[in-house]
Amino acid sequence: MKRFLGAAIASVMVFSAAGCGSVGGNTDGKEITKVVVGLDDTFAPMGYIDDSGELVGFDIDLANAVGELKGWEIEFKSIDWDTKAVELNTSMIDLIWNGFSYTEERNENRLLSEPYLDNAQIIIIPADSEIASKADLSGKTVGLQKESSAEDAIEADEIASEIGELVTYGTNIEAFTALEAGGTIDAVVADRVAAEYYIETSGADLRVLDDNFGSEVYVVAAKQGNSNLMDQIEEALTELGENGTAAEISEKWFGTNIYIH
Repeated sequence: MKRFLGAAIASVMVFSAAGCGSVGGNTDGKEITKVVVGLDDTFAPMGYIDDSGELVGFDIDLANAVGELKGWEIEFKSIDWDTKAVELNTSMIDLIWNGFSYTEERNENRLLSEPYLDNAQIIIIPADSEIASKADLSGKTVGLQKESSAEDAIEADEIASEIGELVTYGTNIEAFTALEAGGTIDAVVADRVAAEYYIETSGADLRVLDDNFGSEVYVVAAKQGNSNLMDQIEEALTELGENGTAAEISEKWFGTNIYIH
């Protein structure tokens, strides 16, 4: 398989005037008053900028609900997804909370919450494509978001050595747009929640294969050693599940309750 081509660069917007460093959540033993959440602001419906310029999404509502429960100020900082590890490790953000999939590598390098949503890495193709299964990606050009869990899912599959090229993009939307335009890539591998939401809301002439690259779950990530913050996140996520708030947020964004924490 030919290695990755260059990545398209996503624009980065910073919400809230501070946005330059974590404030309350990055040191155990300190009272937490403010938590900076890093996200890809194009990742609908988890966290994205809507047509009115407002930052919205399932994870936005859930994080704000945690903040309200704990009495924390939640600041959202839009980041380049390719640099999320650096942002977290240098305490520029306290959390990665934006449809962040669990992988073994991420579990080794970060402190992760218990899962709160199910997900899968699915294959998206043009509606008129002759691709019918994962095996049909042999010799094809496949697009994905750079540094996403789609990359790990593909690499772990036996089809990886047969794919012609992998083209990386700064965002999933850029990958979907390239797929719609034709001529560059034959398929996209991406998170189910993001892909299905994009197809439904954009009216794109794309479809999803029944075959996929496996199931996974979404988690919240903190810097290694930041157990005080993560313990309180876990406590709040459990309470939001028990009091029905998480179910209400899920119904709002997905039409059903898919919250699993």
